[in-house]
Amino acid sequence: MRINRAELADLGTFLTIARHRSFRRAGLELGVSASALSHALKAMEARLGVRLLNRTSRSVTLTAAGEDLLASLDAPFAAIGSALDILNQHREPTKATGRIRLNVLEHASTLLLAPVLPLFHQRHPQVEIDVRVSNDLLDVVEAGADAGIRYGGTVPQDMVAQRLSADLRWVVVGAPAYLDRNGTPDHPRALADHQCLRIRLGDESLYRWEFERKDEAIALNVPGAVTLDNTQFALSLAAAGGGLAYLPEACVGPSVARGELRIVLAEWAPVGSGFHLYYPGRRQLPTGLRLLIDLIREAKPLGL
Repeated sequence: MRINRAELADLGTFLTIARHRSFRRAGLELGVSASALSHALKAMEARLGVRLLNRTSRSVTLTAAGEDLLASLDAPFAAIGSALDILNQHREPTKATGRIRLNVLEHASTLLLAPVLPLFHQRHPQVEIDVRVSNDLLDVVEAGADAGIRYGGTVPQDMVAQRLSADLRWVVVGAPAYLDRNGTPDHPRALADHQCLRIRLGDESLYRWEFERKDEAIALNVPGAVTLDNTQFALSLAAAGGGLAYLPEACVGPSVARGELRIVLAEWAPVGSGFHLYYPGRRQLPTGLRLLIDLIREAKPLGL
């Protein structure tokens, strides 16, 4: 069946709405208003004679027909995008254009991307980078992203992964005043007598602090009155004497150097998997994303 240009555009519009599950977010990506998208989708449904989306004031969900259409369109449109990216490879790297959409963990945004993005923009000023920072374990395909960045052990098994950093050492830190007042723990189990800043993971569970020394490994559900999921908040609260924090050493380095925080239980500090970029295996890497990977590996902000 031959389709015309307008029908192809409608299918692309549907695909964007279906991925975002939001007319507003889809409109931001496409550069049109949410109401215009809604009218276009209604016209498409009328022409096809089938409802594709269920709309309420709070949500947009796919009907069974919409789910079938999304499953059928995702791979062909990804192939079209890959074909266009292949053309970009014939350009000079300094003339790369387009937009990269990334979903990254908070730690990856500050430790990995922030040090290299200024240089990347100098080299490739026509490449736009749209970064969504979230500790939630989102599906990058559903989120409409080209790729995500997570710790290696959490990358979905059906994705292609590329390492971007060396493994990271995790440490416990506290303010000197807090440690003077409450004592310095000499064993992980001594944390039971301390206020700890507990960590909420993306799936809403609480992270068990992990420790290793030689052949001994311990994972503890530490006590604490405060639970959080933001590193800057944890650093500020710990520096103010609000409790002990558990973070990558790279995050606490500046505060330790200034004397605001002190590392404790250093001999128990474990090393965890470094950051990995991941993306669906069936997709060709966008040229801009390939150039960003190359720059991160060149700059090595966290070693490699």
